Amino acid sequence: MNATKILAIAAIAAASFGAQADEADASQYGVQFNGGKSRAEVQAELASYKKTGVNPWSISYNPLAKFQSATTRAQVTAAYIADRDQVAALTGEDSGSAFLTASAPRRVRSALAGE
Repeated sequence: MNATKILAIAAIAAASFGAQADEADASQYGVQFNGGKSRAEVQAELASYKKTGVNPWSISYNPLAKFQSATTRAQVTAAYIADRDQVAALTGEDSGSAFLTASAPRRVRSALAGE
């Protein structure tokens, strides 16, 4: 019984020895990040958020609290009425394939490799 336990422990130790991981190669995993803004620009943005008292990461943040639309309700209604037949056709049961087939054919331009 003792010999069986020792043999089992030796087998487990030998199996675990091969499963050890190597260190990650920095050239393989270390991707260099180059930001589009300087540190000063990021700090200025942070200061502007703090100055306005608005925290965009807050649960109660409402980005539309002071929103003013440039279009009137009548303009939006007119645009909806003008486009509703096309929208209904494109979102129908056939996903708009009948509507697109019936519409004017598109000019297909052939492209050759090397052009």
